[in-house]
Amino acid sequence: MLSWVVTFLVVALIAGILGFGGVAGVSIEIAKTIFFIAVVLFLVSAVIGLARGRTRI
Repeated sequence: MLSWVVTFLVVALIAGILGFGGVAGVSIEIAKTIFFIAVVLFLVSAVIGLARGRTRI
């Protein structure tokens, strides 16, 4: 999922350098959205993992 963030950031940087401000702005917004979704999913999985505890086999 974070590879998508890096991809959109690279697209935004290239578009910004070439003068496509609209494309750069949209790419940055998409990258930020995906990044925050990834952070939320990580935190949810960490909390669930801690709540379940470790099981011994």
